[in-house]
Amino acid sequence: MTEKSAARADWESRIGKPSDGRLLGIGELPAPAGVSADDGTGHVLLTWRPVPGALGYLVHRSDSAEGPFEPLDHLGGDVLAVPHPPYADTLAEPGRGYFYKVATWSDTGAGALSEAVPGSARAAGSRAAEVTVAVDAAAPATELPGVWNRMIGAEHFSLLTWDKPGAGGSDVAKEYGEALAIVRDEIGVRSVRAHGTFLPETVTVRGDGSFDFSGLDAVYDRFLATGLTPVVELSFMPRELASDPQYTVFDYKALVSTPARWERWGDLCRELTVHLQERYGRDTVAGWEFEVWNEANLEVFWNGTQDDYHRLYEVAVRAVKGVDDRIKVGGPSSAAAGWVGALLEYCQEHDVPVDFVSTHTYGNAPLDFRPMTRAFAEATGRPEPEILWTEWGVTPTHFHRVSDSVFAAPFVLRGMKSALSSTDCLSYWVASDQFEELGWPPRLFHGGFGLLTVGNLRKPRFWALYLLSQLQLTGGRIPAAVGGDGAGALVESLATRTEDGSTVDVLLWNGTLDQSKIDGAAVLDRAATVRVTGLEPGAVHTVESRRVDEHHANIQAVWKDLDGGDWPDDQQWRKLRAADELPVETLAPVTADAGGTAVLTVELPNPGIRFLRLARG
Repeated sequence: MTEKSAARADWESRIGKPSDGRLLGIGELPAPAGVSADDGTGHVLLTWRPVPGALGYLVHRSDSAEGPFEPLDHLGGDVLAVPHPPYADTLAEPGRGYFYKVATWSDTGAGALSEAVPGSARAAGSRAAEVTVAVDAAAPATELPGVWNRMIGAEHFSLLTWDKPGAGGSDVAKEYGEALAIVRDEIGVRSVRAHGTFLPETVTVRGDGSFDFSGLDAVYDRFLATGLTPVVELSFMPRELASDPQYTVFDYKALVSTPARWERWGDLCRELTVHLQERYGRDTVAGWEFEVWNEANLEVFWNGTQDDYHRLYEVAVRAVKGVDDRIKVGGPSSAAAGWVGALLEYCQEHDVPVDFVSTHTYGNAPLDFRPMTRAFAEATGRPEPEILWTEWGVTPTHFHRVSDSVFAAPFVLRGMKSALSSTDCLSYWVASDQFEELGWPPRLFHGGFGLLTVGNLRKPRFWALYLLSQLQLTGGRIPAAVGGDGAGALVESLATRTEDGSTVDVLLWNGTLDQSKIDGAAVLDRAATVRVTGLEPGAVHTVESRRVDEHHANIQAVWKDLDGGDWPDDQQWRKLRAADELPVETLAPVTADAGGTAVLTVELPNPGIRFLRLARG
């Protein structure tokens, strides 16, 4: 287990003082009612009635009605609670009976359990089980919020000036810059969050105590030339300001100590803000987010207490706001969705500004913090803070093979769809495998966090976000209701249309949170019948299809076919780059019947994604 994932595993041991919700006007929540368990092929589908004020729900399972009931662990390595129903238990062994209970999840953890319900998964039949996707092209369209491309994570920006050979002999600075350009151009990313604004190569303390930002200038000049916007993470601590100069993290020795003198921390944040304004313009910097620290609820990232973090936050936000109140500042930038309620309560009690709450989670869809942010706004009379998930991904563990897998592609789409109504930003961590936290990549496919490999090959997770960006948004989002075996938990869909209705895009996927299925599970494969209504009667539509699955847009499978070792040779690089694409397949045209309905059926393996574009001829 890596240093970071080990810290996550025991983060609850130092959770600090969680919110009990009372200061925000949120009391103890009841257990969910209306729990049901439906027997599905390869899974049990759990549903329940949402509980007002809940951040999420924790599903429990037992072999008997009497218990004991234990939380279902889908092996994602972080928060196990899900934000909403339905939930598919794909850990269930077909033919074996189970009992399920559901607990409401709040900032203090799991609440009371619901009544128990029985369920059993079915074995696979001779053919793939079926689902339907009903798309209404004539329905009023709504906005599809770009929660997936507002922000992305990246390694510290100083890699843009790296002047030594990197992993596999790569040009780190060149490839890092190219990676940022790729996510900007192909996914539409607008801002980038990276660690280490105050690393030694970017900020130093002179002998007279003043700050030298010349290193930061070189890095930010190169970054801003990409046209992207920085998320200024106020971390880590300069050595001259630290109470414990030996308290570091990562191979690059980021210093994560409390300050020796709190006023000096305020000076640093204030002078940074002034310097950025003077160099890049007051109005420009007013549009950037400033985030205070990174995951202070983990010992590996902070040697202080929760109270110390609140002080760190308050000193920083008052320093930045003292220069320009327009700049958005927030936190707690916490691991595993921790400390959010406590920070809001601290800010309420001490009249401290908070423009956004930020936190992280991995291996699951993000929780719904709207009950807390809305309660904070009502209690204080201030604007409701935005909700920014500034780190999110399929795993918190370095060098985990799931990061290179197809499994991660539908996982990304499930998380993004879940976040559409509950967050302002869901930032994938990270853009590139040019990443050195626990050492440089030892081989091309090493389970790196990046959407792009060293060499900037596109992994299946990249294509998931790319396909989101390909949805036709000029006319907006239209209903895409999924029914059948695993609907809403395994198989989900989004659909959009052009303003004139001539083109309809349907994005559907089949995935599970259960990481024991990294290599896929035939019992979860589905045949999807897509029925599009509201079309012009009799109109013929061409159909374009794109697929992400084990045999399509899976660059790691290409590498395996080349019998690759650790790093490609020149000939292998040429073959990999030629295969680094998402081909468009032309399917048979479909004709809308007299009622304006067109129907087509496609294979949808687990894990797998289908993108369909129906265009009127």
